[in-house]
Amino acid sequence: MAEFGKENGGVSSSPIAGKRAAVAGDDAPGEAALGDPLSNGDCGVGGEMVGSGSPAQPGSPGMDTANNTSVGLEGKPGIPRRSSIIKDGSRQRRERKKTVSFSSMPTEKKISSASDCINAMVEGSELKKVRSNSRVYHRYFLLDADMQSLRWEPSKKELEKAKIDIKSIKEVRTGKNTDIFRANGVYDQISEDCAFSVIYGENYESLDLVANSADVANIWVTGLRYLISYGKHTLNMIESSQNNLRTLWLSDLFAEADVNSVRQIGLGTAVQLIKNLNPGLKNVKIELKFKEFHKAKDKIGSDVTKEEFIEVFHELCTRPEIYFLLVQFSSNKEFLDTKDLMMFLEAEQGMAHVSEDTSLEVIQNYEPSKEGRQKGWLSLDGFTKYLMSSECHVFDPEHKKVCQDMHQPLSHYYINASHNTYLIEDQFRGPSDITGYIRALKMGCRSVELDVWDGPDNEPVIYTGHTMTSQIVFRSVIDIINKYAFAASDFPLILCLENHCSLKQQKVMFQHLKKILGDKIHVDPPNVEESYLPSPEDLKCKILLKAKKLAANCTSPEGDVTDEDEGAEMSQRMGNEAGEQQIVTPQKRFQLSKDLSDMVSLCKSVGFKEFQVSFQNQKYWEICSFNEVFASRNASEQPGDFVNYNKRFLARVYPSPMRIDSSNMNPQDFWKCGCQIVAMNFQTPGLMMDLNIGWFRQNGNCGYVLRPAIMREEVSYFSANTKDSVPGVSPQLLHIKIISGQNFPKPKGSGAKGDVVDPYVYVEIHGIPADCAEQRTKTVNQNGDNPIFDESFEFQVNLPELAMVRFVVLDDDYIGDEFIGQYTIPFECLQPGYRHIPLQSLTGEVLPHAWLFAHVAITNRRGGGKPHKRGLSVRKGKKSREYATMRILVIKSLDEVFKTAVQPLREATDLRENMQNAIVPFKELCGLSPVANLMQCILALSTRLMSGENTPFVIFNLKDQYPTMEPQATIPEMLKKIVTAYDAMIQTSKTLIENADGVYEKIMQCQKAAMEFHENLPSIAAKDGLKGRKLQKAVESFTWNITILKGQADLLKHAKNEVS
Repeated sequence: MAEFGKENGGVSSSPIAGKRAAVAGDDAPGEAALGDPLSNGDCGVGGEMVGSGSPAQPGSPGMDTANNTSVGLEGKPGIPRRSSIIKDGSRQRRERKKTVSFSSMPTEKKISSASDCINAMVEGSELKKVRSNSRVYHRYFLLDADMQSLRWEPSKKELEKAKIDIKSIKEVRTGKNTDIFRANGVYDQISEDCAFSVIYGENYESLDLVANSADVANIWVTGLRYLISYGKHTLNMIESSQNNLRTLWLSDLFAEADVNSVRQIGLGTAVQLIKNLNPGLKNVKIELKFKEFHKAKDKIGSDVTKEEFIEVFHELCTRPEIYFLLVQFSSNKEFLDTKDLMMFLEAEQGMAHVSEDTSLEVIQNYEPSKEGRQKGWLSLDGFTKYLMSSECHVFDPEHKKVCQDMHQPLSHYYINASHNTYLIEDQFRGPSDITGYIRALKMGCRSVELDVWDGPDNEPVIYTGHTMTSQIVFRSVIDIINKYAFAASDFPLILCLENHCSLKQQKVMFQHLKKILGDKIHVDPPNVEESYLPSPEDLKCKILLKAKKLAANCTSPEGDVTDEDEGAEMSQRMGNEAGEQQIVTPQKRFQLSKDLSDMVSLCKSVGFKEFQVSFQNQKYWEICSFNEVFASRNASEQPGDFVNYNKRFLARVYPSPMRIDSSNMNPQDFWKCGCQIVAMNFQTPGLMMDLNIGWFRQNGNCGYVLRPAIMREEVSYFSANTKDSVPGVSPQLLHIKIISGQNFPKPKGSGAKGDVVDPYVYVEIHGIPADCAEQRTKTVNQNGDNPIFDESFEFQVNLPELAMVRFVVLDDDYIGDEFIGQYTIPFECLQPGYRHIPLQSLTGEVLPHAWLFAHVAITNRRGGGKPHKRGLSVRKGKKSREYATMRILVIKSLDEVFKTAVQPLREATDLRENMQNAIVPFKELCGLSPVANLMQCILALSTRLMSGENTPFVIFNLKDQYPTMEPQATIPEMLKKIVTAYDAMIQTSKTLIENADGVYEKIMQCQKAAMEFHENLPSIAAKDGLKGRKLQKAVESFTWNITILKGQADLLKHAKNEVS
């Protein structure tokens, strides 16, 4: 966290203690560009510092600095920096190996007020000054004691010229959002979070700076903005804020605890009071902090005064990263009023229909001070409490209930499924227990397995045949299923019945099922006139039996069917590993009772041969089970056929017999092919179960998740193994900034380092191959309580509907990194804005008070090509623009139809791209990155639109359909550019809105005309002489074209909705 050093602060201008390096001028000619680039999060630009006045030299390694940065009160030039250790060498830094940063001293004071920031600026700190032509200079910046000027040294300029008057500063801009930054050759080597710019003078010149950490950048930005706002009244404002809302609130709490009115409370009472306010703190840490204060003051006795109580609370409970966020929106006040909070909720949190009443409700719910609630102010502590509440959870609350269309065919959903549900340990010798069913059903599982064999006393039992697993009575399992079947979800439960019983005990099975489950079992025969299974809504509170079934014309009380025996596969595998001779046994057959057979209706088990046979012969109510290995082969060799197969038929995938230890397969490998029932070993925690549990959270944890539209539509082109963008789907850009962590526990079973935790965070994307990626933060050394990471990452997500984001926190250790906690969330459930992420243990329990704090933003990637050039959206001219194309089928009648779509597709792309090309320069002129939304742009402009006499240069005219910016007087050149860019953006928006419907209609008419050929496509192709591979290619091209038409039409519709 940002900290304010009391002694020997760690700021220097030279790597050699007490020595001053040679000075180079700001504009020294012939300086080379920087050396090796730094990975994201390293706030220094590439190149080792050779002196406070020298630009970085080529080829030298970059500087990696502590995230928990301190700003020293005595941080004068010549004091050596606490540099960091890079474990794997600078040459490997591009591969993002582990790095460790030393944290600052434990006695340093946290930044939580404008006073702290200004004091730090007066003492000064080293910043890197970025100039054009890739030149970077190390300078020592400080604020004059009279707070009238910002100075830097050393410089070739005269002393009076190496400064900027505070009153000339127009704006302080965060990030790399000026022309000098954008055009600089070291753009990609500079962290967005450490860069800021001071815009000053009548010509809006920029002083572009890079701090050694995001916290130091925040200190300067906050302090300078405060000075700009209050000018010569700054000291008065600081003094007036000393008796702030926090002090008043804590004074009231102290008075309540001081029951004897002696102006002191006992140490135990004080510790418990702070513990109640911040439950994540350890008692021993609070007590130690009080004792440190008493020792520093040579105080005798352990009682605590009000001042000591407030100071310890300030030290332990202040979160500087939240303070810096608060002042961004508070117009440099120490609190948020209702209008400030409205702007934050709307611009950052993406909340719709926000009013002052909304703000007041938040303040009444979360502001701890009586004064704050009365005045409608939200203090730092209230803001912190709000950001840690369920309202600011990263998981969208809309998805906590059933929110998807549940009227689609059953085959259109992923179904939460358990493998060998009765086992609670390994697959070969582990115990069987009914608790396996209770746990799975309570977790929302909708497909459980029963492997039934003859048991003693004419009672069937459940266990894995051919193994040494223990047995449980079939009847007791059915009792448990009856009790818990719909405890977590009303949607249908599938019982995968692997029946190995004699006819005598099958009769007992039938009696138990009929007596215990009764009418819950769905026994109605399928409608042969239909083509798809009923929907989950149609089958609510019904139990489906998946099992073998006799032929429809069987009239005898029993019949002969093939056996299903997954246990035999495992037994054979064990025998092979033991060196026994492999015997390939023919598929067994067994006698099946007609009573049991008649209980199977919509999930008749059949063997799989090949896709073409299934497409011709398989009935929609028949289901195939795939061994993991066989399913993987089909996913690899025939991904398109596998996806198309799963549009109509249910497919169940079960683990390979090699997984004797009950390890889990990656469910994403089969979800991407559309496989609905991927059976997981619920008893085995880890990454794969994290993915499974996280995935099924997104629809109220009801056990059913609607598959992506491209996998459901009858005619759509999708390959499960695509390593590129998906036709007809708009890729999304996910921007994640990992800001900080709270209360990370020591990993279980790890004692080598005592209570020390050295955390770092992995952000992982799981989905189709094109989307799988991961990035990590640097390590924060010896700080598990409140580590500051401040690192930003960006991911392209090509199929958002199938993507998941996983946050993993690990403890950095040379011996082997230990797991601390994780949280897995579907991409579609992410809430944008500043969000807290609750961490879970390896076994899925919530870790008490352990959080990650992050910022999430999602933007659309429109058009083709690379999205970023030096961090900015590429604005494509029409010549370089990539248009969606139609494939040639070599079927004349159809090719003529698809030809009519070429021009509308170009028009649709132009409408969308022109809109994007107009938005980006407007954001740039507002001093914001492409991630910003238009509300944030207006917020950024608000200060610039006012003249020195506090009258507006420009006003917004909201009377017309399209709002305009109207100059009220002669305006500066920079504002003219902004008004011009705004007008261009409004004009392209108008063009999009007025033309989108007509273009959309043309595209959809073409798609409709082409679909009329669909059913007779093979015969039409045959007339044109196509057969074999050529016919197959024509069908594939037809599917591609239909997918493109629908996708481009949807993108245009979405673009119109965005700007309307």
